[in-house]
Amino acid sequence: MRKSILLLALFIITNLSAQQRPKLVVGIVVDQMKMEYLYRFSDDFSPNGFKKLMNNGYVFQNMHYNYMPTYTAPGHASIYTGTTPATHGIVGNEWFSRTLGKEMYCTDDAGVKTVGEGTAEEGAMSPKNLQSTTITDEVRMATNFAGKVIGMSLKDRGAILPAGHFANWAFWYSKTGSFISSSFYGEKLPEWVSEFNNEKNYLKYIDKGWDLYKPASVYNESLPDNNPYEGKLYGSAAPVFPYDLKSMYEKNDAGIIRATPYGNDLLSDFAKRAIEKEELGKDNITDFLTVSFSSTDYVGHLLGPRSMELQDTYLRLDQTIADFLAYLDKTVGKGNYLLFLTADHAGAENVIYLKDRKYNVDNYPSKEVKKSMQDFSVKTFGVDLVLNYSNFNVFLNKKIIKDKGLELSKVKKAFKDFLISQPQVKEVYTEEEILANGGNDYSLNFVAKGYDVTQNGDLVIVDKPGDIEYSTTGTSHGTIYSYDTHVPAIFYGWHIKKGESYDKKAITEIAPTIAQKIKVTFPNGTEAKVLQEVLDEKK
Repeated sequence: MRKSILLLALFIITNLSAQQRPKLVVGIVVDQMKMEYLYRFSDDFSPNGFKKLMNNGYVFQNMHYNYMPTYTAPGHASIYTGTTPATHGIVGNEWFSRTLGKEMYCTDDAGVKTVGEGTAEEGAMSPKNLQSTTITDEVRMATNFAGKVIGMSLKDRGAILPAGHFANWAFWYSKTGSFISSSFYGEKLPEWVSEFNNEKNYLKYIDKGWDLYKPASVYNESLPDNNPYEGKLYGSAAPVFPYDLKSMYEKNDAGIIRATPYGNDLLSDFAKRAIEKEELGKDNITDFLTVSFSSTDYVGHLLGPRSMELQDTYLRLDQTIADFLAYLDKTVGKGNYLLFLTADHAGAENVIYLKDRKYNVDNYPSKEVKKSMQDFSVKTFGVDLVLNYSNFNVFLNKKIIKDKGLELSKVKKAFKDFLISQPQVKEVYTEEEILANGGNDYSLNFVAKGYDVTQNGDLVIVDKPGDIEYSTTGTSHGTIYSYDTHVPAIFYGWHIKKGESYDKKAITEIAPTIAQKIKVTFPNGTEAKVLQEVLDEKK
């Protein structure tokens, strides 16, 4: 009798505990997705993709990044750590290391090697440069490492940083056409990954070629198919449909699928295989799957936000998401999974497109910005004192400054005065000004939250709105302005009520909100500001 009571009590406690957490958390990041795309392309979306999430989930219409630079690696890190580069340390996709005397990549790790059929460079990656824990790390610890965490993306950084330090696996796409990993996670790929790779699933997409998904008349939200603001896809004669992907593949490698909508489809195929073979969401111990769709970023950079190619990519992604949601409903079960969708940054309008319409803006390639500083330095000090210019950061050569007996503060002031006179520059902040930030300067707040004193430069430049350090075609991102910071944020599924908010929110509120929602410890670097609307389950 006593044994039966104990077993009954254990059963009740176990089930109560299970009810506090979903079986599976799915984090979806759409690379370079502007919130505006959900509005602009809405009439052409199906009812079961983006619209299903928006109509049945909770939508934050005014979600923003709160630091610069708004790039892919800092974005993914900030979503999952609930903090900014000043704390988590991922200050760019790559950045200049004073210690190494050269640029380093965000997930570089010379201590590990490629696992799978990729080059040595493609797999020498890990999360070692990420200084904070992630919400995925906290789920692993909260379940005593019984809950699985798997991250995946076409990009290494889009897979590794969300998956955190304790992930079972992170997988990313190689130009060989295979998903690979690194020895940080294991010495050999899981059998199901090798099987997926051996199927060469990318070929079925390349063989199809890329033509419009819907009739041309549907794409009236975009510029004409061939316009001067688009780049060319892998040597194509013109940026027009249809694209012969077979020919591009033969002249390049399997990496060409990244810059087509099919990269997203291939990743979704891989995600579904992971759910099946790793049995994610099959028991009451919470698992976490992170999926980062990268093709939107490749297409956006190359062809721009007003191209038919980008619209086609989103119409196809809508179908991919609809299919993925249906798969989750079938395998994990409706109401058993918690899903959120957001983006790692948004993206600017093509600057020449704006200029042609009489907006007084222009493009200023980074190489030219650096050259102007070098010329100024030689003219003023008799020597080039610019050690590096990247991510809007100016690094001065302190050794030469010291050897020449120059005063560092005066050198910084001279550079600041010169830079502020340049046509594209809005503000310039020195290291001292950044560290003394009092919180009242709007632009400085963005800079300070993205500034790690051990890794960033002597000065940081903030360009004027609309100006861009990029080429004349396609687009880029990285600034403090809403066109780069305003992204979607939708919560859907387990214990999520329908609704929407127009209050301004910060991307760093996502991770601590999930922590509170599923009752796990906060990621250790977060400021712990939460999205109360997601925590309130009242209808």
